[in-house]
Amino acid sequence: MTSNTRVVVIGAGLAGVRLARRLGELGTPVTLIGEEEHRPYNRVLLAEVLAGRYTPDVIALPAPAALTRARVSGIDRGARTVECADGSKIAYDTLVLATGSNPVLPPLRGLFTPDHVLPEGVHAFRTMDDCLGLSEAVRPGVKAVVIGGGLLGVSAARALAQRGAQVMLAQQSERLMERQLDPSASKLVRRHLVDLGVEVHTDLRVRDVRCVGGAVRSVEMADGYALDAQIVVLACGVHPRVGLAQTAGLEVRKGIVVDDELRTSDPHIHAIGDCAQHDGNVYGLATPALEQADALAELLAGRANARYTGTRSLTRLTLPGQTAFDLAAFGETEVLPGDDVVQLTDATRGTYRKVVVRDDRLVGGVLVGELGTVGALARAWEGAEPLPSDGGPLLHLLTNDGGS
Repeated sequence: MTSNTRVVVIGAGLAGVRLARRLGELGTPVTLIGEEEHRPYNRVLLAEVLAGRYTPDVIALPAPAALTRARVSGIDRGARTVECADGSKIAYDTLVLATGSNPVLPPLRGLFTPDHVLPEGVHAFRTMDDCLGLSEAVRPGVKAVVIGGGLLGVSAARALAQRGAQVMLAQQSERLMERQLDPSASKLVRRHLVDLGVEVHTDLRVRDVRCVGGAVRSVEMADGYALDAQIVVLACGVHPRVGLAQTAGLEVRKGIVVDDELRTSDPHIHAIGDCAQHDGNVYGLATPALEQADALAELLAGRANARYTGTRSLTRLTLPGQTAFDLAAFGETEVLPGDDVVQLTDATRGTYRKVVVRDDRLVGGVLVGELGTVGALARAWEGAEPLPSDGGPLLHLLTNDGGS
């Protein structure tokens, strides 16, 4: 790629900022377009801003100088221009979509006003504006209902409890964080929230959001049970933000389809991060987004052998504070017939460790509490090398930090 090639990146989240910074370091000029008024920030840490532990400045990302604040309304692939809502156009030779994801808004009765906006007191939890609006609404004793018991819902419920709210968490499935954790680890997460004063309801479907005068008053369950609410937080997951790509005629399935060069169906357009679908996977996690940004930076800077072949990603949740809580999960945590399992539990200390071995290979694990062994276990999993048959080294990996 020549030095005067115009690279334009749409999206100033973790992936977009990382790509722009790496391209700058490699001597390739880039224009980064972000639509939020705030400085680019680490979305992973929004719950810590909500909890009052961090200010927005603390989670700000070091943005490149060439940051343009604009809302992109379309892509003209023929002219190779990006069209902005204010009527301006930005030309590109190579375009990168790092548009991220949008929150899932569940199909609940009463969720939207006649003007198709969320009622007063109902908040998504995806952007800095969402976080700041929610922070302003929280006060000690306020009744808050969090809908969704995944990673985001657990983080939001804990943050609200730390701010003194009376928090109720409603989860449709039978346990918390079911996508990442096994039942034993889910129970420990639930216990941690209950110890903080959170009222946890699982296996309970939300049916209705009740409002009076345009403001939320309660959340009604499918069985008729109602939870009083002055604040409702929607933490029902995210979906890839693919509208620009679809309108431009790019191939979109679950996300924007890309190859090992992170190239879309248009050879002049790439996609990375939450919006991208590589080899059938839409990761929705920080580590794959950063790895994709690094790989694409190498490619665009002319490193011909650079490729992205996928990420074996580890989910980690660290909740600091007086009642700190750590967990990590990777690979397959559910046990299949024929699998070998090593499991260590210390109820007093609230720690839990489990690894799953299949065909002499470590295929997954989950750790709650002390995470001193997680790095070594993750490396063994990522390497996918056969384990010694006596099991000694695996036990050492589980216990080498002096744990139970």
